[in-house]
Amino acid sequence: MFKLKAPDGTNNLCGKNVRRLRESHCPALSQRKLAQKLQVMGYDVDNHFVRRIELGQRFVTDIEIRILAEALNVKLDELLK
Repeated sequence: MFKLKAPDGTNNLCGKNVRRLRESHCPALSQRKLAQKLQVMGYDVDNHFVRRIELGQRFVTDIEIRILAEALNVKLDELLK
C-alpha cells in the first residue's frame, strides 16, 4: 500500500520546525508545556501528540497545523518551511 511521506521519510513536513520553534520559545517550552498550552486553548492532546509530530511518526492535519502555529505564536508558513 502506498503512503504519502515527506522527502526525509517522515509522516509530516512540520515536525522538525515544531521542535525548533518550541525549543527556541522564550522561555523554552517542553513537549508537556506545549501540550498543556494546547489543552488550555481547548484541544484534547497530550505530550505524546507533540512527541510523535516532532519525530515525524504522526500525520498532521491542517487543523492541527493551525493550532500549533497559534500556540507557538508563528505564521503557518513558518511550520511548513
